[in-house]
Amino acid sequence: MSFEAIASIAQAEHEAKAAVAAAEGRSKQLLSDAEAAGRAAVEAAGSKAEEELAELNRQAKEKAKGSAKALAGELENQKAVLRSRAEARLEQAASLVVERIVNS
Repeated sequence: MSFEAIASIAQAEHEAKAAVAAAEGRSKQLLSDAEAAGRAAVEAAGSKAEEELAELNRQAKEKAKGSAKALAGELENQKAVLRSRAEARLEQAASLVVERIVNS
């Protein structure tokens, strides 16, 4: 082979090695970028999930407070009804006791 052919082949090999090295560097950079983007997406999803959980927790607490207030109101009404019935029966019982004492 002539010197020019050998030099041309050596130049082509050198350019090929440089192209491979550049491609490897680019692929490493793309992989690194993809990993960083993936981590950022996971972090964003985690943050969004935490925010949604906090909102759902707040809504559940609000609903529980409303339910507790409604239940407390119902219980107060029941208590008042029971108290009035008991007071009426107390008066009847007192009258009955007085009547039995007087009649005995």
